[in-house]
Amino acid sequence: MVSKRLSREAGHRRKFLAVVDNTPECERAIAYASWRARSTGGAVVLLYVIDTADFQQWLGVEQIMREEANATARAALDGHAARVRDKAGVEPELVVREGSVAQEIHKLIEEDQDIAILVLAAGGAKEGPGPLVASIATGKGTAFPVPVTVVPASLTDEEIETLA
Repeated sequence: MVSKRLSREAGHRRKFLAVVDNTPECERAIAYASWRARSTGGAVVLLYVIDTADFQQWLGVEQIMREEANATARAALDGHAARVRDKAGVEPELVVREGSVAQEIHKLIEEDQDIAILVLAAGGAKEGPGPLVASIATGKGTAFPVPVTVVPASLTDEEIETLA
């Protein structure tokens, strides 16, 4: 069951959620979410999910790996946040989670009832559009409780600004 979205209620703003990862297309999703938020008076949430499957080590090593992963996540979020502020003039919310990307997206959407749109970008590589987009497109994977906007990786900043 999907919890009620509050983004249209008084005192709330519609939030666009974009996932930050190390793919080149994530920049397209972030750009679209930022410009769309600016043009609609909304907000942007940038989510970085740390995959904890790699932390199955001895306790001391696991702690070091977790600290390094958190530092990497913060640096990536800070870099993207600076571009969002500079280009679109929007102050993004930054969220770091640990676990499965799809599960953490679901959890965040359920926790933050102002999130109304998930923005993903389709990869332009011959390997396919990316795991999240592929799972949505085939219907064999994750179904999210909010609408999903998929941005082509080939769009330029100018095209994204015009469309958003």
